[in-house]
Amino acid sequence: MMSTLLFIGYQEILVIFLLVLVLFGGRKIPELARGIGQGIREFNKARNTIQDELEQGIKEEKKPSEGQKQQASS
Repeated sequence: MMSTLLFIGYQEILVIFLLVLVLFGGRKIPELARGIGQGIREFNKARNTIQDELEQGIKEEKKPSEGQKQQASS
């Protein structure tokens, strides 16, 4: 994500900000920012949940294979 932000200069950011201001008005900007923030939070929460489930599944798969190794060496 940072690599794409490196190609945006101050002039482009200013133009985008002015377009948002003109299109939505000063009163709607806090609502839009709040909605974007909530969306990002929900996305990160879902991503973390999926990541935790995958890591837990990997740990569960490793446990039986370790037990099988111990039985094989006996």
